[in-house]
Amino acid sequence: MTDPSLKRRLDAGQFIAAPGVYDLIGVHLANEVGFDAIYASGYWMTVSALGLPDLGLATYTEMIDRVARIAELSEAPVIADADTGYGGLVNLHRTVRGYEKAGVSGFQIEDQVFPKKCGHTPGRSVIPLEEMVQKIRVALDTRTDEHFLVIARTDARTDFGIDEAIKRGAAYAEAGADLIFVEALTSETEMERVCREVDGRLMANIAPTGVTPVLTVGRLEELGFAAAIFPALTAMTAMATMETALRQLKETGDSTHPDLENFDFKRACRLFGFDEYRELQHRWNDFDHES
Repeated sequence: MTDPSLKRRLDAGQFIAAPGVYDLIGVHLANEVGFDAIYASGYWMTVSALGLPDLGLATYTEMIDRVARIAELSEAPVIADADTGYGGLVNLHRTVRGYEKAGVSGFQIEDQVFPKKCGHTPGRSVIPLEEMVQKIRVALDTRTDEHFLVIARTDARTDFGIDEAIKRGAAYAEAGADLIFVEALTSETEMERVCREVDGRLMANIAPTGVTPVLTVGRLEELGFAAAIFPALTAMTAMATMETALRQLKETGDSTHPDLENFDFKRACRLFGFDEYRELQHRWNDFDHES
């Protein structure tokens, strides 16, 4: 079931900052910290679940399984990456219904030619503008809950220029998309221009070491964005930490490192629900003894 709070916050003019999660450990931690939304990143779900690059290799079935698990556990609304919709218009119809049923509060579809590529890599072709507009219309017509957000992304900037990207963003907003995502902007000037020239709510993509400037939430609001996703935040931090720990063990034989802080094991057990399940075991064991 779609959580209506995400759309209500956007309608009220509240900025949405959604950190990326790629597994259920990340969801547990996001629940602990507390966010208005989280982002289920296609790149990082594909890499973490399949060990494969984000090149359109993951299927709808594989992705919907991962997305549903994240949405079930998350206490915050989930925005999920749906790539190109996993096929033509009939496939997109199935994707919208599947993501709604999975419990996400919105999904992102993009105008790349299938098979798609990661949004911060070169050589990304896009489908005709009119074809993407039709996809947006189908998604809007297919959703059963008006609170389910349809987020339209264009990948035109990298190979076709900022003017084409803005033209597409404006057309997607006019078609009725709830949020517009112009991918791979390369400067604050471009980001400001997109917000000024596209008549719709804009979503930014902030990824460390990517092509877009890494800005604070406050600065993004100043530029005119309504929301931002941070898809690589947890994954890249975890990768850097894991690599340091592994190299330390390999090179020194010591599993400790002065620059690394281990998460407390007892706290982890509580976070993952061990205490709750132990209480259930005790309760049912006592019931068995009484009977």
